Amino acid sequence: MPLEAVEARRLYRQIADQLRSLIDSGEYAVGSRLPTERELAEQLKVSRPTVREALIALEVEGRVRIRVGSGIYVIDPAGAAPVSAAVVIEGPFELLRAREFLESAIAEQAARVATKDDVARIDAALVAMENVDHPGEASMVHDRAFHVAIAGCLGNAVLVRVVGELFDQRLNPYFAQLAHYFENPGTWRTALDEHRTVRDAIAARQPQAARDAMRDHLAHSQERFAQNFGAEAVAGSSSGQKRTAGSKAKPATAKRLPKRQAKSGSARRR
Repeated sequence: MPLEAVEARRLYRQIADQLRSLIDSGEYAVGSRLPTERELAEQLKVSRPTVREALIALEVEGRVRIRVGSGIYVIDPAGAAPVSAAVVIEGPFELLRAREFLESAIAEQAARVATKDDVARIDAALVAMENVDHPGEASMVHDRAFHVAIAGCLGNAVLVRVVGELFDQRLNPYFAQLAHYFENPGTWRTALDEHRTVRDAIAARQPQAARDAMRDHLAHSQERFAQNFGAEAVAGSSSGQKRTAGSKAKPATAKRLPKRQAKSGSARRR
């Protein structure tokens, strides 16, 4: 028998697979509420952002529905168009961490080498961002132009392409679904202010300040996407207590995620 290539599955996909199996086995019936993100993270010994990526993946697949202020509920998958398991999709937080690492270094170097024309292109993107509604396709176009303009200061076409391609991953269904919950005109104004801080550091030729400003901007983006769904207090008292309307109430405990499976992610905390 020929050997087959081994594919390392992303941690959030492993968690999504575990939860999907529990749903399919009837452990969580349609209409029941899953444990909170905090409870799942504790049981699986992973970070809450990793759990959130898994829940978002399941929502995109049509297996759960996230109700802000209430909880995460199992829904009937009938008629859903799930994302193929063969499709490789990076998690939103994975992408933002990669951008934080790469673009902070790019901003630092941009502050050393940016010309007046480079700063003018950055300014043009900022002006466009100030005059567009968000969320929307146009706002993403101008946001992308800002980050690409900074990469363009280095005169390296590869970096420009990489920054653009990383930004374009915002269009993947998982990132788009997460953004649906947390992006609004207020977060847009905050991000715009953060962009201006990056721009000012580059224009003032302050490499360390530019690096810090870009790192902070993308770190804050992660924080905005990691805000509580608002269901902890409600679900904390009754999460998972009713699997079906007629079943007896049971507390949410680690036995819902078999210990053997729960340990699978412990060595890879994110």
